Amino acid sequence: MKPVYERFIENPDFTKPDFIELIKCAEDPEAVRRLKEEAVRIREIYYGKKVFTRGLIEYTNYCKNDCYYCGIRKSNTNAKRYRLTEDEIMACCENGYELGFRTFVLQGGEDAYYTDDRMVAIIKKIKEAYPECALTLSIGEKSYESYKRFREAGADRYLLRHETANEEHYRKLHPEKMSVRKNCLYDLKKLGYQVGAGMMVGSPYQTTEDLAEDLVFLKELQPEMVGIGPFIPHHDTQFAKEPAGSVEMTLFLLAVIRILLPKVLLPATTALGTMDPLGREKGLQAGANVVMPNLSPVKNRKQYELYDNKICTGEEAAECRGCMGRRVASVGYELVTERGDAV
Repeated sequence: MKPVYERFIENPDFTKPDFIELIKCAEDPEAVRRLKEEAVRIREIYYGKKVFTRGLIEYTNYCKNDCYYCGIRKSNTNAKRYRLTEDEIMACCENGYELGFRTFVLQGGEDAYYTDDRMVAIIKKIKEAYPECALTLSIGEKSYESYKRFREAGADRYLLRHETANEEHYRKLHPEKMSVRKNCLYDLKKLGYQVGAGMMVGSPYQTTEDLAEDLVFLKELQPEMVGIGPFIPHHDTQFAKEPAGSVEMTLFLLAVIRILLPKVLLPATTALGTMDPLGREKGLQAGANVVMPNLSPVKNRKQYELYDNKICTGEEAAECRGCMGRRVASVGYELVTERGDAV
Protein backbone atom coordinates (compact mmCIF):
# COMPACT_ATOMS: atom_id res chain seq x y z
CA MET A 1 0.00 0.00 0.00
CA LYS A 2 1.23 3.49 -0.84
CA PRO A 3 2.34 5.76 2.01
CA VAL A 4 -0.36 8.14 3.24
CA TYR A 5 1.41 11.21 1.86
CA GLU A 6 1.44 9.72 -1.67
CA ARG A 7 -2.25 8.91 -1.34
CA PHE A 8 -2.87 12.52 -0.25
CA ILE A 9 -0.99 13.88 -3.26
CA GLU A 10 -3.07 11.67 -5.59
CA ASN A 11 -6.39 12.52 -3.92
CA PRO A 12 -6.47 15.10 -1.09
CA ASP A 13 -10.14 14.44 -0.25
CA PHE A 14 -9.22 13.17 3.21
CA THR A 15 -11.29 12.63 6.36
CA LYS A 16 -10.17 13.46 9.89
CA PRO A 17 -8.59 10.01 10.56
CA ASP A 18 -6.67 10.32 7.26
CA PHE A 19 -5.39 13.76 8.23
CA ILE A 20 -4.29 12.45 11.65
CA GLU A 21 -2.22 9.81 9.87
CA LEU A 22 -0.86 12.40 7.41
CA ILE A 23 0.21 14.86 10.14
CA LYS A 24 2.26 12.12 11.77
CA CYS A 25 4.37 12.14 8.57
CA ALA A 26 5.79 15.53 9.58
CA GLU A 27 8.63 13.54 11.23
CA ASP A 28 9.44 11.70 7.98
CA PRO A 29 12.01 13.60 5.85
CA GLU A 30 10.91 11.87 2.63
CA ALA A 31 7.24 12.73 3.24
CA VAL A 32 8.18 16.36 3.97
CA ARG A 33 10.30 16.56 0.80
CA ARG A 34 7.58 15.06 -1.41
CA LEU A 35 4.80 17.25 -0.01
CA LYS A 36 6.84 20.47 -0.37
CA GLU A 37 7.85 19.49 -3.90
CA GLU A 38 4.22 18.87 -4.84
CA ALA A 39 3.07 22.10 -3.12
CA VAL A 40 5.57 24.16 -5.13
CA ARG A 41 4.56 22.39 -8.34
CA ILE A 42 0.88 23.20 -7.73
CA ARG A 43 1.43 26.84 -6.75
CA GLU A 44 3.51 27.37 -9.90
CA ILE A 45 0.68 25.98 -12.05
CA TYR A 46 -1.69 28.69 -10.79
CA TYR A 47 0.62 31.56 -9.82
CA GLY A 48 3.95 30.92 -11.52
CA LYS A 49 6.87 32.57 -9.70
CA LYS A 50 4.75 35.50 -8.50
CA VAL A 51 4.65 36.48 -4.84
CA PHE A 52 1.93 38.99 -3.94
CA THR A 53 2.37 41.74 -1.36
CA ARG A 54 -0.20 42.94 1.15
CA GLY A 55 0.43 46.29 2.82
CA LEU A 56 -0.45 45.80 6.48
CA ILE A 57 -1.85 48.79 8.38
CA GLU A 58 -2.23 48.01 12.10
CA TYR A 59 -4.55 50.88 12.90
CA THR A 60 -5.61 50.18 16.51
CA ASN A 61 -4.36 47.99 19.33
CA TYR A 62 -7.38 48.51 21.57
CA CYS A 63 -9.36 45.28 21.87
CA LYS A 64 -12.49 44.25 23.78
CA ASN A 65 -11.47 40.57 23.67
CA ASP A 66 -9.36 38.70 26.17
CA CYS A 67 -7.82 35.88 24.10
CA TYR A 68 -5.41 34.21 26.48
CA TYR A 69 -2.44 34.18 24.06
CA CYS A 70 -2.59 37.74 22.74
CA GLY A 71 -0.44 40.68 23.76
CA ILE A 72 -3.16 43.26 23.04
CA ARG A 73 -5.88 41.44 25.03
CA LYS A 74 -8.00 43.85 27.04
CA SER A 75 -6.61 42.60 30.39
CA ASN A 76 -3.04 43.52 29.49
CA THR A 77 -2.62 46.80 31.36
CA ASN A 78 1.02 47.05 30.24
CA ALA A 79 0.05 47.47 26.57
CA LYS A 80 0.56 51.05 25.35
CA ARG A 81 -2.64 51.68 23.41
CA TYR A 82 -2.97 53.74 20.23
CA ARG A 83 -5.38 54.50 17.41
CA LEU A 84 -4.47 55.87 13.99
CA THR A 85 -6.48 58.83 12.76
CA GLU A 86 -8.18 58.68 9.37
CA ASP A 87 -5.44 60.96 8.00
CA GLU A 88 -2.73 58.64 9.34
CA ILE A 89 -4.43 55.62 7.73
CA MET A 90 -4.63 57.47 4.40
CA ALA A 91 -0.95 58.45 4.69
CA CYS A 92 -0.05 54.75 5.13
CA CYS A 93 -2.05 53.93 1.97
CA GLU A 94 -0.38 56.75 0.02
CA ASN A 95 3.07 55.58 1.08
CA GLY A 96 2.18 51.99 0.20
CA TYR A 97 0.73 52.90 -3.17
CA GLU A 98 3.92 54.73 -4.11
CA LEU A 99 5.91 51.63 -3.14
CA GLY A 100 3.81 49.44 -5.46
CA PHE A 101 1.30 47.92 -3.04
CA ARG A 102 -2.09 47.19 -4.63
CA THR A 103 -3.69 45.53 -1.60
CA PHE A 104 -4.10 47.21 1.77
CA VAL A 105 -4.96 45.25 4.91
CA LEU A 106 -6.63 47.17 7.73
CA GLN A 107 -5.92 45.11 10.82
CA GLY A 108 -6.80 45.94 14.39
CA GLY A 109 -8.14 44.75 17.70
CA GLU A 110 -11.91 44.71 18.15
CA ASP A 111 -12.12 48.39 19.07
CA ALA A 112 -15.57 49.85 19.81
CA TYR A 113 -14.32 53.35 18.91
CA TYR A 114 -14.38 52.31 15.25
CA THR A 115 -18.14 52.07 14.86
CA ASP A 116 -19.66 50.74 11.64
CA ASP A 117 -20.19 54.33 10.48
CA ARG A 118 -16.53 55.19 11.07
CA MET A 119 -15.35 52.02 9.31
CA VAL A 120 -17.66 52.63 6.33
CA ALA A 121 -16.27 56.17 6.00
CA ILE A 122 -12.66 54.88 6.07
CA ILE A 123 -13.40 52.07 3.58
CA LYS A 124 -15.08 54.49 1.15
CA LYS A 125 -12.24 56.99 1.44
CA ILE A 126 -9.60 54.35 0.67
CA LYS A 127 -11.56 52.88 -2.24
CA GLU A 128 -12.27 56.32 -3.73
CA ALA A 129 -8.59 57.25 -3.56
CA TYR A 130 -7.33 53.86 -4.83
CA PRO A 131 -10.14 52.24 -6.85
CA GLU A 132 -7.84 49.69 -8.49
CA CYS A 133 -6.55 48.41 -5.15
CA ALA A 134 -8.02 45.61 -3.08
CA LEU A 135 -8.99 46.37 0.50
CA THR A 136 -8.83 43.62 3.10
CA LEU A 137 -10.30 43.96 6.59
CA SER A 138 -9.02 42.00 9.57
CA ILE A 139 -11.09 43.44 12.40
CA GLY A 140 -12.66 40.45 14.09
CA GLU A 141 -16.14 39.15 14.80
CA LYS A 142 -18.99 41.38 13.64
CA SER A 143 -22.68 40.94 12.84
CA TYR A 144 -23.89 39.92 9.39
CA GLU A 145 -25.27 43.46 8.98
CA SER A 146 -21.91 45.05 9.78
CA TYR A 147 -20.11 42.79 7.31
CA LYS A 148 -22.77 43.65 4.72
CA ARG A 149 -22.22 47.39 5.21
CA PHE A 150 -18.45 47.05 4.89
CA ARG A 151 -18.84 44.98 1.73
CA GLU A 152 -21.22 47.51 0.20
CA ALA A 153 -18.77 50.29 1.10
CA GLY A 154 -16.13 48.54 -1.01
CA ALA A 155 -14.23 46.03 1.16
CA ASP A 156 -13.04 43.12 -1.01
CA ARG A 157 -11.54 40.61 1.40
CA TYR A 158 -11.75 39.65 5.05
CA LEU A 159 -9.24 37.84 7.23
CA LEU A 160 -10.55 36.09 10.33
CA ARG A 161 -8.33 33.34 11.63
CA HIS A 162 -10.41 30.62 13.22
CA GLU A 163 -7.32 29.73 15.40
CA THR A 164 -8.62 26.23 16.10
CA ALA A 165 -11.63 24.33 14.75
CA ASN A 166 -12.10 22.26 17.90
CA GLU A 167 -14.61 23.75 20.37
CA GLU A 168 -12.95 22.31 23.47
CA HIS A 169 -9.50 23.51 22.41
CA TYR A 170 -10.94 26.94 21.55
CA ARG A 171 -12.30 27.31 25.11
CA LYS A 172 -8.79 26.72 26.50
CA LEU A 173 -7.48 29.65 24.43
CA HIS A 174 -10.39 32.13 24.58
CA PRO A 175 -13.08 33.17 27.02
CA GLU A 176 -15.53 33.51 24.07
CA LYS A 177 -17.38 30.76 22.20
CA MET A 178 -16.02 29.56 18.87
CA SER A 179 -19.31 28.99 17.10
CA VAL A 180 -19.48 32.74 16.59
CA ARG A 181 -16.21 32.83 14.67
CA LYS A 182 -17.11 29.94 12.40
CA ASN A 183 -20.51 31.53 11.71
CA CYS A 184 -18.76 34.79 10.87
CA LEU A 185 -16.63 33.05 8.26
CA TYR A 186 -19.69 31.52 6.61
CA ASP A 187 -21.45 34.93 6.70
CA LEU A 188 -18.46 36.52 4.97
CA LYS A 189 -18.54 33.83 2.27
CA LYS A 190 -22.25 34.48 1.70
CA LEU A 191 -21.61 38.19 1.26
CA GLY A 192 -19.09 37.61 -1.52
CA TYR A 193 -15.89 38.48 0.29
CA GLN A 194 -12.67 36.69 -0.56
CA VAL A 195 -12.31 35.04 2.83
CA GLY A 196 -9.22 34.17 4.84
CA ALA A 197 -9.15 31.71 7.76
CA GLY A 198 -6.24 30.02 9.52
CA MET A 199 -4.87 28.58 12.72
CA MET A 200 -1.98 28.82 15.14
CA VAL A 201 0.40 25.89 14.96
CA GLY A 202 1.58 24.52 18.29
CA SER A 203 -0.72 26.59 20.47
CA PRO A 204 -1.11 25.43 24.10
CA TYR A 205 -3.07 22.17 24.49
CA GLN A 206 -3.14 21.56 20.70
CA THR A 207 -3.21 17.91 19.64
CA THR A 208 -2.70 16.16 16.31
CA GLU A 209 -6.47 15.57 16.32
CA ASP A 210 -7.06 19.33 16.64
CA LEU A 211 -4.85 20.03 13.64
CA ALA A 212 -6.67 17.34 11.65
CA GLU A 213 -9.95 19.04 12.54
CA ASP A 214 -8.53 22.36 11.28
CA LEU A 215 -7.76 20.76 7.93
CA VAL A 216 -11.27 19.28 7.71
CA PHE A 217 -12.73 22.72 8.47
CA LEU A 218 -10.58 24.40 5.80
CA LYS A 219 -11.67 21.77 3.29
CA GLU A 220 -15.34 22.50 4.11
CA LEU A 221 -14.98 26.29 4.17
CA GLN A 222 -12.93 26.53 0.96
CA PRO A 223 -11.44 29.92 1.85
CA GLU A 224 -9.56 32.00 -0.72
CA MET A 225 -6.78 32.63 1.82
CA VAL A 226 -5.29 30.70 4.73
CA GLY A 227 -2.92 32.31 7.23
CA ILE A 228 -1.04 29.99 9.54
CA GLY A 229 1.92 30.65 11.78
CA PRO A 230 3.64 29.10 14.77
CA PHE A 231 2.30 30.04 18.20
CA ILE A 232 4.71 32.52 19.86
CA PRO A 233 4.19 33.33 23.54
CA HIS A 234 3.78 36.90 24.83
CA HIS A 235 5.32 37.80 28.20
CA ASP A 236 2.16 39.53 29.50
CA THR A 237 -0.20 36.57 29.01
CA GLN A 238 -0.96 33.41 30.95
CA PHE A 239 0.86 31.42 28.24
CA ALA A 240 4.14 33.36 28.72
CA LYS A 241 6.06 30.22 29.72
CA GLU A 242 4.53 27.90 27.11
CA PRO A 243 6.83 26.59 24.34
CA ALA A 244 6.50 28.19 20.93
CA GLY A 245 5.08 26.26 17.98
CA SER A 246 7.35 24.46 15.52
CA VAL A 247 8.60 26.10 12.32
CA GLU A 248 8.94 22.64 10.74
CA MET A 249 5.33 21.70 11.50
CA THR A 250 4.15 25.06 10.14
CA LEU A 251 6.06 24.50 6.88
CA PHE A 252 4.71 20.95 6.63
CA LEU A 253 1.14 22.24 7.05
CA LEU A 254 1.69 25.02 4.49
CA ALA A 255 2.54 22.33 1.94
CA VAL A 256 -0.47 20.24 2.96
CA ILE A 257 -2.82 23.24 2.68
CA ARG A 258 -1.48 24.14 -0.78
CA ILE A 259 -2.23 20.60 -1.99
CA LEU A 260 -5.64 20.57 -0.25
CA LEU A 261 -6.63 24.01 -1.65
CA PRO A 262 -4.57 24.38 -4.85
CA LYS A 263 -5.61 27.96 -5.71
CA VAL A 264 -5.41 29.35 -2.18
CA LEU A 265 -3.52 32.54 -1.34
CA LEU A 266 -1.05 31.41 1.29
CA PRO A 267 1.13 33.87 3.23
CA ALA A 268 4.63 33.25 4.49
CA THR A 269 3.82 34.96 7.78
CA THR A 270 5.70 37.38 10.01
CA ALA A 271 5.47 34.79 12.81
CA LEU A 272 7.47 32.37 10.65
CA GLY A 273 10.10 35.07 10.08
CA THR A 274 10.16 35.81 13.81
CA MET A 275 10.82 32.17 14.74
CA ASP A 276 13.41 31.56 11.99
CA PRO A 277 15.53 34.23 10.23
CA LEU A 278 14.78 32.47 6.93
CA GLY A 279 11.24 31.44 7.88
CA ARG A 280 9.48 33.43 5.18
CA GLU A 281 11.81 32.15 2.47
CA LYS A 282 11.21 28.60 3.68
CA GLY A 283 7.45 29.31 3.58
CA LEU A 284 7.70 30.22 -0.11
CA GLN A 285 9.60 26.97 -0.69
CA ALA A 286 6.70 25.08 0.94
CA GLY A 287 3.97 26.51 -1.31
CA ALA A 288 3.27 30.01 0.07
CA ASN A 289 2.78 32.89 -2.39
CA VAL A 290 1.97 35.99 -0.29
CA VAL A 291 4.00 38.25 2.01
CA MET A 292 2.66 41.04 4.21
CA PRO A 293 5.14 43.88 4.79
CA ASN A 294 4.13 46.50 7.34
CA LEU A 295 2.92 49.97 6.30
CA SER A 296 2.05 51.08 9.85
CA PRO A 297 3.83 54.15 11.24
CA VAL A 298 7.13 53.07 12.80
CA LYS A 299 6.24 54.86 16.06
CA ASN A 300 3.30 52.46 16.58
CA ARG A 301 4.72 49.17 15.37
CA LYS A 302 6.20 47.96 18.64
CA GLN A 303 2.85 48.70 20.32
CA TYR A 304 1.02 46.23 18.06
CA GLU A 305 2.69 43.35 19.86
CA LEU A 306 0.57 40.24 19.57
CA TYR A 307 3.57 38.08 20.57
CA ASP A 308 7.16 38.63 21.70
CA ASN A 309 10.12 39.62 19.47
CA LYS A 310 8.01 40.45 16.41
CA ILE A 311 10.29 41.40 13.51
CA CYS A 312 10.31 44.55 11.33
CA THR A 313 9.05 46.83 14.10
CA GLY A 314 11.73 49.48 13.49
CA GLU A 315 11.78 49.65 9.71
CA GLU A 316 10.19 52.21 7.42
CA ALA A 317 7.76 50.75 4.87
CA ALA A 318 10.24 51.26 2.02
CA GLU A 319 12.90 49.31 3.95
CA CYS A 320 10.40 46.49 4.58
CA ARG A 321 9.44 46.41 0.90
CA GLY A 322 13.05 46.43 -0.30
CA CYS A 323 14.14 43.77 2.17
CA MET A 324 11.17 41.59 1.24
CA GLY A 325 11.91 41.90 -2.49
CA ARG A 326 15.48 40.70 -1.93
CA ARG A 327 14.36 37.83 0.30
CA VAL A 328 11.78 36.64 -2.25
CA ALA A 329 14.32 36.85 -5.11
CA SER A 330 16.87 34.87 -3.07
CA VAL A 331 14.69 31.74 -3.38
CA GLY A 332 13.84 32.24 -7.06
CA TYR A 333 10.53 34.12 -6.85
CA GLU A 334 9.44 37.60 -7.86
CA LEU A 335 7.63 40.19 -5.75
CA VAL A 336 4.90 41.69 -7.98
CA THR A 337 2.75 44.81 -7.68
CA GLU A 338 -0.59 43.22 -8.61
CA ARG A 339 -3.72 43.02 -6.45
CA GLY A 340 -3.16 39.28 -6.34
CA ASP A 341 -6.72 37.96 -6.30
CA ALA A 342 -7.33 34.23 -5.90
CA VAL A 343 -7.60 32.55 -9.32
